[in-house]
Amino acid sequence: MVARKVRDSLPLLLSNQWKAATTNSEETGSECGDDESYDSMEVEESDKVPEMYLPLKKSMLKSFKLMDKELKLHPMIDCFCSGSTAVTLIKMGEDLIIGNVGDSRAVLATRDEDNYLHAVQLTVDLKPDLPREAARIHQCKGRVFALQDEPEVARVWLPNNDSPGLAMARAFGDFCLKDFGLISVPDLYYRRLTSKDEFIILASDGVWDVLSNIEAVDIVASAPGRSTAARALIDCAVRAWRLKYPTSKNDDCAVVCLFLDHPHAENGTENKDVMATNESNETLEAKMTAKSQSKRSLAECISSTEEEEWSALEGITRVNSLLSIPRFLAGDRRSASWRKWL
Repeated sequence: MVARKVRDSLPLLLSNQWKAATTNSEETGSECGDDESYDSMEVEESDKVPEMYLPLKKSMLKSFKLMDKELKLHPMIDCFCSGSTAVTLIKMGEDLIIGNVGDSRAVLATRDEDNYLHAVQLTVDLKPDLPREAARIHQCKGRVFALQDEPEVARVWLPNNDSPGLAMARAFGDFCLKDFGLISVPDLYYRRLTSKDEFIILASDGVWDVLSNIEAVDIVASAPGRSTAARALIDCAVRAWRLKYPTSKNDDCAVVCLFLDHPHAENGTENKDVMATNESNETLEAKMTAKSQSKRSLAECISSTEEEEWSALEGITRVNSLLSIPRFLAGDRRSASWRKWL
């Protein structure tokens, strides 16, 4: 439910903030913890985004903050210990600006000098055991450690309670941890595209937990068509979960594939369209078709041919928190549920 709300609302918030930024400069709010985080992020990321896109960067920071606030005030969504990641991409001509919250990931498929596809990771998975993430969480009295039966999965815990055990350092929602180091400030990235770049994969951690970057690129490149690429990748991820973790529930698997059509050099028109996505199950269609040379066939990626119901956002899931996620509660019952975790 939180992911759906973010998917539907964040692009509109970003568009509105961007329009406002082009007409006048607005100061951000003054909520203590969030503002400090946003200010530090401004300093840290200012050298990564060209100056011409600084208004867009500020708009993205502000829209992520407003998205989190909107979730907190929503009367029908209890996200005290439920949340969502988001990887958001904006394409301006051949320039990419990417904002990432959580452990979803953006991967670029590009060709080398031998015309083979290679995978380039565009974002960093914001896990709790990253040094800068762990330092912030510890400074805010939160705790970071892994359980004995899953030593490879670092989680965020309350100061005096072994819950909720969130497996990421940044997220929308999950307000039970927002006073203890969890933030919704995005990491921002910039990249200039070249003619060798073919497509971009935006996917949640359920895909990357079981497939490598190059495996995901090969699967998308081997799909029969662009409209089936995202589904092919999710099908492969689901089957990989069943093989690698047969006793575990599958994690969230959501994918967007953006195929790149580079204009000819003589065409001087600039693409002003904004493409923003976050854990959506839609495939972004391009206008032209292009063959992708891959070392793997789709048959090698998908080992089973059985027909299955498929839904990227509401299907199989394994929660990233060890708590039971609160569901819909009405009126006073909802507000009371927030307090019982304090």
